[in-house]
Amino acid sequence: MPQIILGPQQHAPQIDGSVRGRAYNFLAKLAENDSLPGLHIEPILRAVDPRVRTGRVDDFWRAVLFKVQGHEQAAIYVYLGVWPHDAAIDFAMKTKLQVNPVNGIAELLFSDTPVVPVTPPSVGTAEPNAESVEPLFARRGLTVDALIDELGLAPHIAELAMECREAEDITDLAQQVPGWQGVALIDLSAGLSITAVKETLAIGEEDSALAEDSDSALATALHHPAARLQFAFIEDNEELRRAIEDTNFAAWRVFLHPEQRKYAERSWRGPFRLSGGAGTGKTVVLLHRARNLARKNPQARVVLTTFNKTLADAMQRDLKILDPTLPIAEKLGDPGIFVRGVDAAARAVVQSGGSGVAPAVEAVLGARTSQIARVTDRNAWRDAIASNGDELPSQLKSPVFFQAEYDLVVLPNRVTNLEGYAKVRRPGRGVPLDRNARTAVWSVISAYRLNAGIHGSVDFIETASIAAWILNASGARPADHVLVDEGQDLSPAHWQFLRALVADGPDDLFIAEDSHQRIYRSRVVLGHYGIKIVGRSQRLRLNYRTTQQNLRYAVSVLTGTDFADLEDGAEDTSEYRSARLGPAPRRISASNLTDELDQAATVVGNWLKELKDGEGPETIGILVRTEQAGEQLVRALDERLVPARFVSDKAVPSGKPVVMTMHRAKGMEFTRVLIFGVDAAALPAPFALKNVTDADRQDILQREKSLLYVAATRARDELVILWAGDPSKLLPSSAPR
Repeated sequence: MPQIILGPQQHAPQIDGSVRGRAYNFLAKLAENDSLPGLHIEPILRAVDPRVRTGRVDDFWRAVLFKVQGHEQAAIYVYLGVWPHDAAIDFAMKTKLQVNPVNGIAELLFSDTPVVPVTPPSVGTAEPNAESVEPLFARRGLTVDALIDELGLAPHIAELAMECREAEDITDLAQQVPGWQGVALIDLSAGLSITAVKETLAIGEEDSALAEDSDSALATALHHPAARLQFAFIEDNEELRRAIEDTNFAAWRVFLHPEQRKYAERSWRGPFRLSGGAGTGKTVVLLHRARNLARKNPQARVVLTTFNKTLADAMQRDLKILDPTLPIAEKLGDPGIFVRGVDAAARAVVQSGGSGVAPAVEAVLGARTSQIARVTDRNAWRDAIASNGDELPSQLKSPVFFQAEYDLVVLPNRVTNLEGYAKVRRPGRGVPLDRNARTAVWSVISAYRLNAGIHGSVDFIETASIAAWILNASGARPADHVLVDEGQDLSPAHWQFLRALVADGPDDLFIAEDSHQRIYRSRVVLGHYGIKIVGRSQRLRLNYRTTQQNLRYAVSVLTGTDFADLEDGAEDTSEYRSARLGPAPRRISASNLTDELDQAATVVGNWLKELKDGEGPETIGILVRTEQAGEQLVRALDERLVPARFVSDKAVPSGKPVVMTMHRAKGMEFTRVLIFGVDAAALPAPFALKNVTDADRQDILQREKSLLYVAATRARDELVILWAGDPSKLLPSSAPR
């Protein structure tokens, strides 16, 4: 049967739903039997490429395709879209599919689509700085010959690139050069060497006859990882229907960067960690990896998990969009892909633990009732401090300190009495405790546990610890593969639970994380909890979502703060880069709250007027620090005739701009984002810093910075930061250049 490949369609005209349906019917028939006379697969006389064909979609519309027929192989058809009859023939005559003679990548050439030269920045009357006049690539020692002969860039693209003075000019050029050449230009502009760019694009890894232009060589070149940035292999009719008919079928669901594809498809000997900044596609890799594992072995038990239910629900929704045929397991341990938040997965283990629950509760929490049906009250630490904290030093009378001490020291070490607590090591806690202080701290912990036992409750972290004990004691391993998103926000007990879910071995744990987005919990080191990465760790640095201007601003929020990853390695943002350009972020200072609300209504109102076709009001996000601020903002916008909707724990509905907390926005994206209330009195949040130790204060301030970074990186195109009075000290002093 013929193979259908979805090629780049940026030159094809927009078509309505009825034409998309007819295009699908045409391709479905083609995939079954390309010799059907009704298809009218016809070569084009005098075309620049003899492989090009047109096919009859209906009396008016024609498909443009390339037919590649390798030796003893079924025909491959590369589909580029549909045009009116005469336009289809005109386009087909000028289009060529070839093997790049330098790197072996399949690529399309459009003979009548010139690339617009980049306009140099205007120069004022002052004498320009000599270095700023010299083109960027020349300053870095690159030459036209190197770009052409070593990397394989098209000569006219290489020449234009050598004229660009700054990285923004390169990004502008790259946006006109889709596929691997655009990605290569962005990587080079970020300072990567040609050798490094070739490595990220898998150039040189493929064994192909580079100089050949035969159909067999072209069939091989279409499989090159870098070629698959533009060419997607369609495996069945249902996938074909979605690719053709769904106008929202985003590129990430089909096309992967070669680096992303490597992490999605390769097998690893043990746990693997993939880090990367916001918008670099870590979650996309996880979704594709889950799909690949399930397809490779339909009986495999794949657990796809993350920090909370909201993000897990979003992953399951996107997984079904990616491939509705995937088996979604409803029960942990069943074949298929089990998608849940980590707390829900732990609860599933405890609920099915049977007779193992009682000894697990005693081992983790000490002697108490094994009834754990309820969730411990959110104010339980405050109450325990009030009742049993008289002997505590004043700086320790903080729920923040106790939650961190409990999560990082007590639970992962299975401490159940004062003797154990007096001996346990407390690395990284920052607050030394002598014997008397430990006794006072343990008195509060005992009160916390006693009260929870009386009410038959446990908190989420305790549930994870109990679940880990049940699995380790029974030897049960209900998963073959565990894929983890947002790993930076998980606690030690979570990691112990995830380690217990799956046996040590190939492809056991695959972890995606970004320390710069740690907004919930204290930092942990995976190696302390039985997860040994040992060289199986890589980082993504190319941002596909956020414009270069917004990314630069978001990263500047992190300046002056040291970050460490889950292996205790230093993290930096020096190689973060974006594939997109847009307007600079706007910073708006209001004189008071009323003025700030007026400004917010003006910004959002103007955005609503500027919405393009296909953009609903829900593509506008308004982010706030607290739920109370969000609910007040919605009422104020309503009074100013700008409708909005506050969203807390449900999926984002359509029809109105969305107001949500910065925490809730984690994992979301919007075309336009307004961050409201970024003033000195609101960020960092005063309640988060109340009565905390110096060590905890520094960690909380880092998380508040990360929260602002997360909020800023939710914007695809436009970002506005708004405050009244004095701006937050977490904001950069000015917009970065």
